[in-house]
Amino acid sequence: MNKARKICVVTGTRAEYGLLYWLMKEIDQADDLELQLVVTGMHLAPEFGLTYRQIEADGFTISRRVEMLLSSDSSTGTAKSMGLAMTGFADVFADLEPDLVVVLGDRFEIFAAASVATVVRIPIAHLHGGETTEGAFDESFRHSITKMSHLHFVAAEEYRRRVVQLGEHPDRIYVVGAPGIDNIVRSNLLKKEKLEESVGFVFGKRNLLVTFHPVTLEQSTSQAQFKELLQALDLLEDMNVIFTKANADPDGRAINQMIDEYVEAHSSTCIARNSLGQLNFLSAMQYIDGVLGNSSSGLIEAPSFRVGVVNIGDRQRGRIKAKNVVDCTPDCNSILEATQKIISQEFKDGLKGMSNPYGDGSAVEKILNVIRDYPLNKKDTLKKRFFDLEVVL
Repeated sequence: MNKARKICVVTGTRAEYGLLYWLMKEIDQADDLELQLVVTGMHLAPEFGLTYRQIEADGFTISRRVEMLLSSDSSTGTAKSMGLAMTGFADVFADLEPDLVVVLGDRFEIFAAASVATVVRIPIAHLHGGETTEGAFDESFRHSITKMSHLHFVAAEEYRRRVVQLGEHPDRIYVVGAPGIDNIVRSNLLKKEKLEESVGFVFGKRNLLVTFHPVTLEQSTSQAQFKELLQALDLLEDMNVIFTKANADPDGRAINQMIDEYVEAHSSTCIARNSLGQLNFLSAMQYIDGVLGNSSSGLIEAPSFRVGVVNIGDRQRGRIKAKNVVDCTPDCNSILEATQKIISQEFKDGLKGMSNPYGDGSAVEKILNVIRDYPLNKKDTLKKRFFDLEVVL
């Protein structure tokens, strides 16, 4: 009998965990695979809701924890956190000795994990490579992780071409769609009354979901931009709002303080949560009139619910967008105009029958088929030749 492959999945944020949930579940239940789950970053921080508890409540055994976050939302604090993460992952990988490390996305926690896996010669499988987010330093992290990785699971053909452009061999790139769509297809979403009870929110005549993260490549603009968003909300009538708080990026804590102050002043119509949890978040998508902010969830998951999205500023610039997304600049008038557009009946009617460009919910099965059978002989897998394109300069 062949020995089960040890698949080490790394997660550092609530959103990333939600995207990885079904892949982790399938690995955990497979006889020929062994799940090693490493939790780090925001999952272990009290101010972000200690979301590792939800991971355990979902039935997963956490193999190791990597403490890394400092009590600072400055750029210096983030850089120091990356150093702590690398130290922690060095010990973890030496102890677990995985056959493959699976990472998703573009955050600094994941960059640290991939860097260590590269040095200690463990093959890496990367999800959601080839995408662009021009307003965040995540852009650089994502492409760097691509270059460190050996298997690539991308969400669309356009992203496959970009990974090839980065020099990765086409034979190692798989177009699978976004695993977040699997969550929608596989989950038993909550009825409105159950959701209201779960999150402590009463849906009103009209409702918005707001998720806004720092624009990390711009110097000290995040608070000003978020202030413009709040001013736009003040100008909307009969609107209830669910806020999900910002990530542990520079200026994230400042945004979260602004959210708390706004909710305190509008307690009858607004709530704020560090994390709704994946089930509550997706369930809320069924009943809201629109999504405001700059989160990838508005671009990837929201199209499946045919709900309008106001995409503010440059943070998600470069990603594929369905017709439910309306881009706007980070000023009050632009945000207000875009919001009024997406909540209009005419706009909603135009989304009927819309398909999601990020797939049909079969990503997990496609990923499993590869990681289960792909040859992981380190000598052959770790050595990569740069795949040159014929370019006329």
